[in-house]
Amino acid sequence: MKVLVVGGGGREHALCWKLVQSPLLSRLYCAPGNPGIAEIAERVPIAVEQISRLADFAAEQKIDLTVVGPEVPLALGLVDELAARGLAVFGPSQLAAELEGSKVFAKLFMARHGIPTARFALAHTAEEARAAQATFGFPVVVKADGLAAGKGVFLPENGEEFEQALAAIFAERRFGEAGDRVVIEEYLPGEEVSFMGLSDGERVLPLATAKDYKRIGDGDSGPNTGGMGCHSPSGALSAEQAADVVERVLQPTVAGMAAEGRRFVGVVYAGLMITPEGPQVLEFNARFGDPEAQVLMMRLEDDLLPLLAAGAAGRFDRERLTFRPEAATAIVLASPGYPDRPATGEPIRDLDRAAALPGVRIFHAGTATREATPESEPVLVSAGGRVLNVCALGRDLSAALDRAYAAVPEIDWPNKVFRRDIGRRVLAGARFEGS
Repeated sequence: MKVLVVGGGGREHALCWKLVQSPLLSRLYCAPGNPGIAEIAERVPIAVEQISRLADFAAEQKIDLTVVGPEVPLALGLVDELAARGLAVFGPSQLAAELEGSKVFAKLFMARHGIPTARFALAHTAEEARAAQATFGFPVVVKADGLAAGKGVFLPENGEEFEQALAAIFAERRFGEAGDRVVIEEYLPGEEVSFMGLSDGERVLPLATAKDYKRIGDGDSGPNTGGMGCHSPSGALSAEQAADVVERVLQPTVAGMAAEGRRFVGVVYAGLMITPEGPQVLEFNARFGDPEAQVLMMRLEDDLLPLLAAGAAGRFDRERLTFRPEAATAIVLASPGYPDRPATGEPIRDLDRAAALPGVRIFHAGTATREATPESEPVLVSAGGRVLNVCALGRDLSAALDRAYAAVPEIDWPNKVFRRDIGRRVLAGARFEGS
């Protein structure tokens, strides 16, 4: 099969790494890809926002399956464009992707279908937001309605921080039209867990659980990011709770979307908070998480390609997936200044030395190659906020973390930013080793 992966980050590097292991694969393309992906797939210089050009390429090359990584091309209707040309694609339609593209739609959808979630109110102005906050107290959650690359969620703990969030959304227009509406939501204490499933439009194959760490700093301090690290299993969700989430969240979501004329094919991702009252949905995503995909691909034993092809065709023929018993973890290395103003163009060396350590694998997220000059050799440089994912497998979470953290200092990049406490609170609690 000829496969096209759309995207150029760590998630897409992990997907390509897994797909290239399939005996069914004849040729793998990635648009636009990155230097790490270039080692295993043919890069295609088309940006993820260029929907017509991506569809033209897939049609010209007679691509058998397109796998869409990021949320932006889903929201722009890439799946619809490919489907209109009779091309197979694993990912939700533009209508179905609104589950992630609009926080307002997602909250109202959950209310309609009885899916457990925090109490909320909607606001179109700062004044309406202040009135809503008064009913919830502090801390409170403020979410921009539209896509904001994981940076549109604020967790103000007092009035000053709340006003700063409102100013960023309504006055500074930091998120543009994505901030025309906001969700004001009660704060739920507990442990966050990422729980994803593959959907063929009717059935759901649950993936292993994972735990993502969104805040930039140790101890969950600082602003939200796209994710600074994760591990699988989550260590915070029992097998019984996981089965309950499938029954009460994932399956009703897929059924509800179908009932509303938004048949959902792709990855349905529930960001959960584990509370004393049980798991509550914080948000939905409509694609593999990043960096959750990286650790899940390292643990998945099944051939990914026929799974995604079957999902795209609407006919899963199995009920469960198989995962390695080992734990996997990812440490995100970010640029200084991330998430607000990340510095780029910094040289990065000695990746091979780090990747040679036992159980370690490095996925590129935001890298580029600085071309050779008469005075210098080509060199890998930082080219984004989140730059590298240092991943590792281990017999348990502690061993996986030890391996990943041992690899980080082997990478010659003096200004790299990373959290030093990924998984530490879960290890201290040591509740579940589950899937």
